[in-house]
Amino acid sequence: MEIIVAYDVSTEDSAGRRRLRRVAKVCEGCGQRVQFSVFECRVNETELRRLTHRLVDEMDHELDSLRIYRLAEPRSRAVTVFGRDRYFDPDGPLIL
Repeated sequence: MEIIVAYDVSTEDSAGRRRLRRVAKVCEGCGQRVQFSVFECRVNETELRRLTHRLVDEMDHELDSLRIYRLAEPRSRAVTVFGRDRYFDPDGPLIL
């Protein structure tokens, strides 16, 4: 399934900046960054549960926010991009 992970981490102190780096690192392990705090990921149910658990463990529930959206349609039909598109199709051809 394809999902979108969006987060907002309070960075008013050094602990928040560390949380932000850790949350981003977790997301980088499962998908690709398309905006500063938005990732598009392709996961199965087990990977989604693991990802959610890891992200929830990293965040401060009083200061931070996390949203995970399941795309009902393929990305090509569900997402319209204006401007620079940072997405690459991991199933597409690889040109070296």
